[in-house]
Formats: sequence, structure tokens, C-alpha cells
Amino acid sequence: MRVEQATVIVVGGGPGGSSTAHYLAKNGIDVLILEKATYPRDKTCGDGLTPRTVVELVRMGLPMREDEGWVRNYGIRGSGAGNFVEVPWPKLASQPNYGSGRRREVIDEELVRHAQASGARLMEGVTVTGAIRDGAGRVVGVTARENASKEEFEVHGQFVVDAGGVSARLATSIGREKDPKRPMGVAVRAYFRSPLATTTFMESQLELWAGKPGESEQLPGYAWIFAVGDGLVNVGLGSLSSTATPTGIDYRKVFNTWLENTPPEWELTPENQVGKVKSAALPMAFNRQPLYADGLALVGDAGGMVSPFNGEGIAYALAAGRVVADYLAQALVRDSAAERDAVMAGYVEDMRGELGGYYTLGRVFAWLIEKPAIMHACVKYGLPRKTLMKLVMKLLSDAYDRRGGDWMDRLITLATKVVPRA
Repeated sequence: MRVEQATVIVVGGGPGGSSTAHYLAKNGIDVLILEKATYPRDKTCGDGLTPRTVVELVRMGLPMREDEGWVRNYGIRGSGAGNFVEVPWPKLASQPNYGSGRRREVIDEELVRHAQASGARLMEGVTVTGAIRDGAGRVVGVTARENASKEEFEVHGQFVVDAGGVSARLATSIGREKDPKRPMGVAVRAYFRSPLATTTFMESQLELWAGKPGESEQLPGYAWIFAVGDGLVNVGLGSLSSTATPTGIDYRKVFNTWLENTPPEWELTPENQVGKVKSAALPMAFNRQPLYADGLALVGDAGGMVSPFNGEGIAYALAAGRVVADYLAQALVRDSAAERDAVMAGYVEDMRGELGGYYTLGRVFAWLIEKPAIMHACVKYGLPRKTLMKLVMKLLSDAYDRRGGDWMDRLITLATKVVPRA
């Protein structure tokens, strides 16, 4: 059987995998990305990029030129229960006051090519079939198969990073199951040609109904519309559960019902739909742990790094890739497995320190909005209060300064510090 070698093996070429590989390669480390699909390949979620995501893309040095199709958004418009509010992205020291939008098939390919330009190696059309473990149970490589030729081979390395998405098949294969008590989201989306393709704000409808509005159950979640360039908008909805227990709701049916009740001037008609309706699960609040053990690190959706507040995952996947790459670089110069594991424990602590309290607040949020009466009251009485909504939007979108900032930033930061870490 053929055997390949790499110092670090990254399973999955999405944002988290590309970020990990980019930073490792910049450090001169031999890193190999194994990606099941071939580029360009589509993903259901992640077209809408908050300022927190833009920060990570800027750190990576990824060009986001508007003349090459990247669009900017400058805040959120929210509506529900007859109320309407427009909240611009705040001016922060730590984040720009704009977000962006781009289709995932474009974003992901640009990111992986950026990682290649930094020195990372890439093998596309390769399915990772399992982990290789040494006598001590340490992950020292993977087994894989070429999709086209069906040839099986092995890749040996000193560390493996599972950035393979929500299924996290590699992590699952060695017993790292998701925690069913952590929140889980579901997103459904489609692309449309629409006059809203020129909008500079992300539209959000905060009342989501299982059927006809006002005559059916109100669901915990929201619907959205935002521009992604090329004359298209991403139209979708996200629903949230405080646990991973299946809800039994037909979310595609909910999506179609919602579309039927959108304003005619939005022109969200079957004739204007581009491509198929797609859906995906959103693993939240570190629902798969440990984030590192025995040579295997988890990044992005594989580690459940989606925010329970808004379904944002790309920002945290990119950040995790940056952080884990730094610790891997430090661990690789240590002499023993025990020393390396001691270094990598810092990755777990850094991620939990940065996001653990925030995700705990998100779990409380998920539990609260599951109750229709609370959700309705929040929309009805909260939206008209602009100061309150500015605070809420800062919290929900993670658009606040963790050091300094205004009183809202300091309040949110304090709240994330006094609660237990997820």
C-alpha cells in the first residue's frame, strides 16, 4: 500500500482546514490538506460574513476586493411583530464596521488556494476512511481512498487536525461523540435573483412560523436575506434547539411557506431561484470535545464551534485554525509525546477561554427562545427599544470589544466571564 508523509495532516479543506494549513505553512511546516470533494464545491451555510469573520480574513491576508465580487454589508435590519429596527455594525477597535458576503463555493476555493500559495499541499477528491493509531492509542496518521481510482493509501504524520465539518467522521471513529445536550441548529437556504441584491444591510425576519404566520407554532429562529454578489441574494432560515434531540419539523416546508409570504417586491419566486434548496445541521457550543487529545485536534464544525446566538461558524473556524497552528508549531519542537500534549493543552484552554463563556450565554439564549411566549415577547417589546437592540445585536453577532469599549462591550465581557465556560 502506498504511504504518504506530512508533518501535519489536515482533514477537510473548508475555512477551518484552510486557516490551519495557511498558518502552519507560513511557519515552514509541511502540511497536507485532504479534501473529499473537488473545487469549486458548494456548502449550505456561511455566505454571510460578520465583522468578526472579516477580522480573520484580514489576518490571513486574503484579498476581499469589491471589484472581484466581494460585497460589503454595514449592519442588520430586523423586523417582527409589526416592528422594525436598523442596527449598523458598531465601530470597534477590534473589528471593522462592515461585514461581507460571498458564495461558499467561491470563499472556500479562495481560502484553500491561499493556503496553497502559503506553501500547504492539497489533495482533492480524497476520502479519509479512518485513523491510524500507534500502540499507545495516539493518532499518527489516516487511511484514505482516491475517489476516482478507488486506490487506498495511508498518510503518516506527527499530528492530525479534523476539520471535516459537522459529521467529524475521523473524530467519531475514535470515540469522540457529540454531546446531545449541547444546542443544535438547522439552516435551509437557496439563492435568488432579487432587487435586494444591491442591499447593504443584512435583512432579518425575527418571527419564524411552522406554517401560515399567526396561525401556527412560532419556531425559535429567524429568516434572512443578504447579498452575495453576482446579482444574487442568499435567502434562508435557521432554527435552533437547546439540545440535539430531533424536532421532527419539516424545515424545507417551513422555508417554502415563509417564501410564499415574503413581499412581492422582493421577487423571491421559483422563476428567480438559482440552484436547489439546501439544508445543513449546525453543531454548536463546543458540542464535541476534547478539542485536542492524543495527536488529534478538532477545528470548526468538527468541534462544534458554531455560535448558538446566530449560527455563525466561519469566524470561529478561521480563528481556531490560527490558534491551533500556533500551538502545533510550538509542540513540534518538543522532544516527547507528553511534552507535545502539554503544549497542545494550551489550544483547548485558549479556545475555551475565548469562547467558553460566550457559548454558555448562547446555550441560555437557546433555552429561552425555544419558548414561543418568550420569543414573541422579545420581538414585540424589544425591537422598538433601539438602545436595547443595539446591545442585543452586539451580543448576538459577537460584535463587541473584549478589551475596553463602551459600557455595552464591558457588560457583555463581564457576563461571559462570570458564567461557567462551555
